[in-house]
Amino acid sequence: MSVITVDHLRKTYRRLVAVDDVSFDVEPGEIFGILGPNGAGKTTTVECVQGLRRPDGGTIRVLGLDPTTQAAQLRQRIGSQLQDSALPGRLRVAEAVELFAAFARRPVDRDELLARWHLEEQRSKAFDSLSGGQRQRLFIALAFVNSPELVFLDELTQGLDPQARRETWDLIREIRHGGTTVVLVTHFMDEAEHLCDRVAVVDGGRLVALDSPQGLIDGLELPSVVRFSTAEPDLAWLEKLEEVESMTRRRDAVEIRGAGPVLALVASELVAHGIVPRDLRVDRPTVEDAFLALTGRAIRR
Repeated sequence: MSVITVDHLRKTYRRLVAVDDVSFDVEPGEIFGILGPNGAGKTTTVECVQGLRRPDGGTIRVLGLDPTTQAAQLRQRIGSQLQDSALPGRLRVAEAVELFAAFARRPVDRDELLARWHLEEQRSKAFDSLSGGQRQRLFIALAFVNSPELVFLDELTQGLDPQARRETWDLIREIRHGGTTVVLVTHFMDEAEHLCDRVAVVDGGRLVALDSPQGLIDGLELPSVVRFSTAEPDLAWLEKLEEVESMTRRRDAVEIRGAGPVLALVASELVAHGIVPRDLRVDRPTVEDAFLALTGRAIRR
């Protein structure tokens, strides 16, 4: 049985259609990513699923409950870290955890939670005195205070430094292995690629793709880029390879775009012609490349 079932969801704000006929399922124990440009409808979709907004059409079931009519029951079983969150400036970290725990049926141990998210040294600090990264870690910790079966994380690692981001990824994987299902809304394509089992790409309020990160890439048949350096003046014969789409050159730097095992074929041909290239490497397509191919490169305002 799916943890989340969204069927033909629609949400409008007067004349603006924020979510238009979106359907997807989230399976137990997976990390499910929702990606999209600014204003694509990601946050609205997640807010409808959590019962924070009332949809104008379609049906939603979360843990077998209707979030529109059974929101109070649902909130006892889910955790949520919203993109725009705040706490009273004088509220101390430990007090915030105690406050949220007071509303939970199954609160986690406060000290364990603070230790997991590296907030022990900040436990007596007021919210106003926390850095951006510390605030973000606190909001994530509060999302887990009630031992949720399902947790929603909107811009999980926003404001975190690279070390904290990687450690947070490890903790999310650990939480998933413990049985919690995770819905991750993110602008960070590398985050989706490293963490998510499946990703939904939303654009203009519609679902434009749903697959594993690698499945998105493979389905679009995006080219790989082989790069190397050589002083050899004539490489025109490389363009005759069936897998090579294009070749560009700037002085000694060569860039070849192609499909399939293009790296192996180019390397083989170079060796056959007695050329030993410097710094031969390949850049394979990423989730970011797939995202741009699906949604375009124009900046959304």
